[in-house]
Amino acid sequence: MDTLSQLIAGFAVALTPYNLMWCFVGVTVGTAIGVLPGLGPALTIALLLPLTYKVDATAAFILFAGIYYGAMYGGSTTSILLNTPGESATIVTAMEGNKMARRGRAGAALATAAIGSFVAGTIGTIGLTFLAEPVVNFALRFGPAEYFSLMIVAFVTVSAVLGTSAVRGITALAIGIFLGLIGIDLQTGQPRFTFGVTELLDGLNVIVVAVGLFAVGEALHLAAQKKRPDGGEVIEVKDSVWMSREDWSRSWKPWLRGSLIGFPIGAMPAGGAEVPTFLSYFVEKRLAKKPEEFGHGAIEGVAGPEAANNASAAGVLVPMLALGLPTSATAAIMLSAFQSYGINPGPLLLQQQSALVWGLIASLYIGNIMLLVLNLPLIALWVKMLRIPEPLLYGGILVFATIGTYGISQSWIDLLLLYLMGGMGFLMRRFDFPTAPVIIGMILGPLAEQEFRRAMTISEGNLMIFVQKPLSLALLLIAVLALVGPKVWGMVRRG
Repeated sequence: MDTLSQLIAGFAVALTPYNLMWCFVGVTVGTAIGVLPGLGPALTIALLLPLTYKVDATAAFILFAGIYYGAMYGGSTTSILLNTPGESATIVTAMEGNKMARRGRAGAALATAAIGSFVAGTIGTIGLTFLAEPVVNFALRFGPAEYFSLMIVAFVTVSAVLGTSAVRGITALAIGIFLGLIGIDLQTGQPRFTFGVTELLDGLNVIVVAVGLFAVGEALHLAAQKKRPDGGEVIEVKDSVWMSREDWSRSWKPWLRGSLIGFPIGAMPAGGAEVPTFLSYFVEKRLAKKPEEFGHGAIEGVAGPEAANNASAAGVLVPMLALGLPTSATAAIMLSAFQSYGINPGPLLLQQQSALVWGLIASLYIGNIMLLVLNLPLIALWVKMLRIPEPLLYGGILVFATIGTYGISQSWIDLLLLYLMGGMGFLMRRFDFPTAPVIIGMILGPLAEQEFRRAMTISEGNLMIFVQKPLSLALLLIAVLALVGPKVWGMVRRG
């Protein structure tokens, strides 16, 4: 009952006119950005991070959460009508959804994606509501050794999952840890890696780094791409944006199954949306009454994966809020926003910032309803957005990134850093290095160092403390398994 009473208090926060306005802005902007090809929630939230210096913390996170959910909705529109997945998680939606659109069933594909997103988002948010507190209660048992081991798990799993290669992921993570260590060492008071630059004594501003890597880097990368091979053909929605009785009967079970697959995988430290979407697709293909339609526009192939995608988005918020562990690029950006407010997500967050957390969770329920109302009637508007000229789009991103960054400190050093990070982000994308581990390393690296030092102080310099504590040992074994397990499994299969 305590959870329900906290949720009711959260609705009291989320339903204030001010917070409702930010929720509406978030879901609208998120959907619009999700519709635009190549852009996603991480880039959008990164662009809007400078708002954290002007807007109340609760309103800002309601805005960011609305953008997150909205971009998940909007991504399906691009995949179905343009056959251009905005993110890797919407590849499966494009496979079947675009085939449906080419058969004159774009309206039904968009409808099952939108309603499935609503169902999955609601189920995922219910899971977040009732799972966050038990995870927090478990995490309160952690000491410095356990926290350090948990961060090692986060480093290994995120580096391995967020890229095509574990080596590239760990390299990106190492760059992030290096960036996080720049500045004054809080324990000794000595400057580290500042190279005599006074402005670096306070460390790098994580918001500037995030905007540079995600917004500037992504805009430069997209601008450097060749034109789409399909010529950018946008398929018109000529049929009714609604579903027949047969469409409903073929969609509702995939919505539920996709939700039940997506949420738990999204909540894992090595979670994400790619695995549950592909898993949902294969499950639906096995269970379908008309498996021959798969590959030619099966509605189950849109309903299930789209539900898994949105449920995993809610799942990702569980480790971020309860443990302070970001398991996706968007979660890493949101974590940097928490830090800009001086708030550290983790076990004490629900106690210290109860109104913020429960207001945020309550806003997800409200935002989900807003998204359903927005998506279906405004399909014609979202389709028109697909025709925005790309030079204007990418130029606008650079302008907003520059203005927002300069507004933080009015420092030319920050602008120089912004474009240095943007250049690094461009090169990382060019050579297939994931950028999210950089932000994760920059945020969690100094925290891991702090917990390591505390553990060493407690044990008087004895490294065995990390294996003597059962929970810490179990976490380290999970990290080793995550690092070497896939390689061993690959050798076994080949042998």
